[in-house]
Amino acid sequence: MNTARLRSWLLWFIVLAATASLLMLMRARLDEAHFALAFLLVVLAGSAAEGRALGVALAGVAFVVFNWFFLRPYNTLIIEDPRDWLVLVAFLVTGIVAAQLLERQRQATESARRRADEIDRLATLGAETLKAPRAAEALDAIAAVIREAMGVERCSIFRWDASAGLRLAGQSPAQSVGDANSALLSYTVENAMPAAERADGTLTILSDALAAERTDSSPSVTLADLSALGIPLAVSGKVVGALRLSAVQPFGVTDDQRRVLGALSYYAALGIERLRLAGAEEEAESLRRADRLKDALLAAVSHDLRTPLTAIKGIANEIWRGGDPSRAQIIEEEADRLNAQVGDLLELSQINAGVLPLTVTTNAVDDVVGAALDRVESVHGAGRIDVRIANDDAILVGDFDFMHTMRALTNLLENALKYSPSELPVQLEVVQLGDRLRFTVEDRGPGIPAGDEQKIFAPFYRGSAVSDGVRGTGLGLSIARQLIEAQRGTLEYAPRTNGGSRFTIDLPAAAQPRA
Repeated sequence: MNTARLRSWLLWFIVLAATASLLMLMRARLDEAHFALAFLLVVLAGSAAEGRALGVALAGVAFVVFNWFFLRPYNTLIIEDPRDWLVLVAFLVTGIVAAQLLERQRQATESARRRADEIDRLATLGAETLKAPRAAEALDAIAAVIREAMGVERCSIFRWDASAGLRLAGQSPAQSVGDANSALLSYTVENAMPAAERADGTLTILSDALAAERTDSSPSVTLADLSALGIPLAVSGKVVGALRLSAVQPFGVTDDQRRVLGALSYYAALGIERLRLAGAEEEAESLRRADRLKDALLAAVSHDLRTPLTAIKGIANEIWRGGDPSRAQIIEEEADRLNAQVGDLLELSQINAGVLPLTVTTNAVDDVVGAALDRVESVHGAGRIDVRIANDDAILVGDFDFMHTMRALTNLLENALKYSPSELPVQLEVVQLGDRLRFTVEDRGPGIPAGDEQKIFAPFYRGSAVSDGVRGTGLGLSIARQLIEAQRGTLEYAPRTNGGSRFTIDLPAAAQPRA
C-alpha cells in the first residue's frame, strides 16, 4: 500500500471514530437503527472514495464498535437482547454488500472511461491519418499515436516486400533507429504471428495472447519485462508489414492496451496498403504520362521534323539540277533547326528519365545573362533586348546550375522575340528579393489566352492562338520550367500590364561580394 492510500485509510478510520464519539453523546436519545444508519453512511462513503477493501474494513471495525458501545450491556461484546443480533448482522451484511456494489459500479465507470479513451485514440488516429496529404506522413502520424497509447519509447512501422524484404515506412519519434533485420520481425512476418523480445534477450511466441478477446483455452502469456514487441500487419489475410514497439527500459502491455492494440495495428496495416496503392498509382500515372509523351513525340516527329527535311531535300535537288548554289544557306539553316529540335527532344527525354546532370554552384548573374544574350543575339540580332540588373553597386550571385539556367533564360528570350513585334524591345530585369533572385522577361506580344496559362508549360503545347507563321515545337517552356525546378526554383507566367507576357524565374541567391 502506498503512502497516499495509507493516509486516506487512516483518515476514514478517524472519521469512523469521530462518528462514534458523536453518537456516544446522543446514545441515550437514539436507538439501534440510528446507530446502524450512521455507521452505514461512513462505510458507504469510504467505499465510494477508496474502493471495496476499505469499505469491508470499515464495516468490520464498525461492527465491533457498534456492539461494544451501542448495544447493551455496554463495553462488552455480549448482546443482552437476541433481537439485537439481527440488527448487528444486518448492518454487517448491508455494509459488505454495499461496498461490493459500489466497487462494481466504480469498475464499470472506470471501464467506460477507458473505452472512451480508446475511442478518442481511434478518432485521433483517424483524423491524423485523413489529414496527412501523403501516405508516408500518415504512417508517421499512426506511429506517433500508437507510441503514445502504448507508452513506449519508439514505434516503427515496416512495409513488407517479397523482393526487398522489410523497409521502414513510418516511425515515431522522427529519426529513430528501426531494426528491420531483427530476428523478432523476421519471425513475425514469416509466421504471421506476434512475438516479444524479453529484457533477458529471449524470444517469446505470443500466438493469440494479443487478441482483444481471449478464450479460456488461450495461452496465458505475461506481457511484462519486454524490450521489444513485434506484431504482423495484415490486410485481407495477407501480411503487408510489421509493427515494432521498443524501449530501453523494460515495458509491459496491460489488458486494456491489448484490446486497443489490435485496432491501432489494423490502422497501421491500412496505412501500408495506402502507401502501396499510392506507389501503384504513381507508377500508372508515370506510364500514362509516358504514353501521352510518346503520342505527342510521334506527332512532332511527323510534322516538325519532316518540314525541315522536306525543305533540305527539295533545295538540294534544285541545286543538283543547276539551281542557285546560294540557296545552300537555307539547307544549313534547316539543318540547324533540325539539330535544335533533336537536341530538345533528347533533353526532354533526359529530364523525364531523371538522368539530367545537375551542377549547382555559386555563379554571377552578369555571366549567365551575358551568355544567354550571346546565344539569342547571334540568331535574332543585337539591340532588341533591354537589360536591367538591379545590383546597387554589388555583384548579384546565386546558387544555380549555370548551363541549365542559361538554357532556360535563352528559351524565354527566344520565345519573347519570336512573338513580339520587331520594333518593340523585350525587357529583361534581374533583382534580388531577400534570399531569392528574380529574372523577369517581358514582351509586348499577343499574350497567353485565358485558360492556357498552365497548358503552355506542357510538352509540345503551342497555345490556341499561335500564328501558323511562328515556327516551333512547343518544348521551350516545358524544358525551361523543368530545368529551373530541378534547381529548387520556380518559373511562372503572368500577363503583362498593357498587353504581352511576363515570365519570372525565381532561384536561390548567394551572399553578395562587393564590386
